[in-house]
Amino acid sequence: MELLTADSKNILKAAQIIKNGGLVAFPTETVYGLGADGLSSAAAAKIFEAKKRPSFNPLILHIADKEDLEKICIINSELIYKVIDKFWPGPLTLVLPKKNIVPDIVTAGNTTVAVRMPDHKVAAELIIASETPIAAPSANVFTKLSPTTAKHVAKQLGEKVDIILDGGKSRVGVESTIISFENGEVYLLRPGGLPAEDIEKVTGKLLVKTKAKKITAPGMLPFHYAPSVPIYFLDETNPNEFENKKTGALLFSKTDFKFNFSSIKILSEKGDFIEAAANLFSFLHEFENEGIEIIFAEKVEERGLGKAIMDRLKKAVKKYELNRE
Repeated sequence: MELLTADSKNILKAAQIIKNGGLVAFPTETVYGLGADGLSSAAAAKIFEAKKRPSFNPLILHIADKEDLEKICIINSELIYKVIDKFWPGPLTLVLPKKNIVPDIVTAGNTTVAVRMPDHKVAAELIIASETPIAAPSANVFTKLSPTTAKHVAKQLGEKVDIILDGGKSRVGVESTIISFENGEVYLLRPGGLPAEDIEKVTGKLLVKTKAKKITAPGMLPFHYAPSVPIYFLDETNPNEFENKKTGALLFSKTDFKFNFSSIKILSEKGDFIEAAANLFSFLHEFENEGIEIIFAEKVEERGLGKAIMDRLKKAVKKYELNRE
């Protein structure tokens, strides 16, 4: 594994790794991705092996030009063009009918494929230099915390990656919003870095939260994005039950809890959802590094990026709730 500064020379070196069927971790505006040639079944299989990711969980293909979308997808609605003209490049993934060029392993056997165009210079340069769509889930071990720095990737995946391109901290800090189009409706498959309300202003219709049981996009499992130590919501669990433990508190904007936590982290003292989302995974990584044994998270209002924050926290909490039952 090489951890390299994401300059032009090293991006070209990483692109050659992609062309040769290897794995490259690279920065995007959302989180760091674990990339491979998205049109190669053998290369994509390495992603699943490195992440310990189940084969039923599809990958997202990353492109650098809007025109590339029609090479891998069938565009069956003019609304799709309206959405991508407004939000691409950016933290929005579309799930669309796939063309045969896309391997079944990438889509977990589905007839649809998830695609996005990242808003990050390094990611764009890497995709262009690789001359292929890059399949890239978050560069972490399956269900663990998503990485927002190159060091987070190195800690979790290490020698399983050929090259890690260090492009600094991810700006958005949570994964992309994922939507699909079906029967005239727009479905929200995963809240993320683009608020659903912004999409609704463009589509002119409310997003329908999917109730589909079939996994057609990443992040649809009931638990995910979890730290390596138990995490619970403050209003659902009494910290006094764990007074003999080293505890951490993940709070939104203020500290008015009387319990004497070992470590307190404020997502945004200004109460800003954008700043809070950018800090979410970073702070959870910090708790792990501090040897915190129990994390207590404050719930945030589910509007704007608050929906994405709560989606990640609920899925992390769910993992440990299941272990307690």
